[in-house]
Amino acid sequence: MMHTVYFSLGSNIGDRQENLQCAIDEIEKRIGRVVCQSDMIVTEPQGFSSSHKFLNMAICAETTLSAMEILDITQDIERKLGRKQKSVDGIYHDRTIDIDILLYDDSSISSTRLTIPHPRLTQRLFVLQPLAQIAPDLIVPGKKQTIAALLARIS
Repeated sequence: MMHTVYFSLGSNIGDRQENLQCAIDEIEKRIGRVVCQSDMIVTEPQGFSSSHKFLNMAICAETTLSAMEILDITQDIERKLGRKQKSVDGIYHDRTIDIDILLYDDSSISSTRLTIPHPRLTQRLFVLQPLAQIAPDLIVPGKKQTIAALLARIS
């Protein structure tokens, strides 16, 4: 069965554009066909101080993999692209790449390893802006609002 998955990608150290492109290439190779992608936007770090601005974007892919399989692969991609540590308990760091699974079909998943929809999806301008470029009419499970409406509420 084919599933639709939306990702948020971010990078704030190294060649940010190259880091994002490498992540897209790896997702396409290992997870499934990337069917659309937003523009890359420059954003300030959120939740920590850094002089390094982020490049953020959203992509959509089609896959036959489960959400947990995707999580394992994205974490492996992050390590291969130089990410040294994951954010824990709201403590964030500079990173070569960050790959977040935002949505997986219209599923709601809550486990110790993975929460979908992403728990901070509706609060983050740097996620909603690029996501609204590629899926403005998508309704977030449990929110009853489109991505465009959620973006309008916080921008």
